[in-house]
Amino acid sequence: MRVSVIGGSSVDGETAAVAAALGERLAKRGHVVVCGGLGGVMEAVCRGARAADGETIGILPTNDCEDANPHVTVPIATGMGHARNALVVMNGDAAVAVDGASGTLSEIGLALAQGRPVAGLDTHDVDGVEPVDSPAAAVAYVERTAGAD
Repeated sequence: MRVSVIGGSSVDGETAAVAAALGERLAKRGHVVVCGGLGGVMEAVCRGARAADGETIGILPTNDCEDANPHVTVPIATGMGHARNALVVMNGDAAVAVDGASGTLSEIGLALAQGRPVAGLDTHDVDGVEPVDSPAAAVAYVERTAGAD
């Protein structure tokens, strides 16, 4: 399945390591990572997924595919700015939020409005988001709730 990973565009090393582990686990389970394609959590999750030969889709806020982080295998330029957040979550069967600020909060709201299950790793406390304590727990939750085997 496709899993949207949303989170902070600027993160510390510990958060980046969590996001990279999440990406690697998703790829090893055969899932495609969908994200916003830039830095922070987006770059770290893509780096982890690519380390496991996974596919990564970056839905960019800009109109230039060259703006994608180097670990995105399929960049999609939108020229939509933050409005692309809706496309990030609509293109996943489920979402995992890692850390994040207002952009992540908007993506959480959009994912929940679209009926997507959302796991949260150290992110906003929002009704409908399942708090989890590890990348493994996040993947297990989205697989169970989105119907993946």
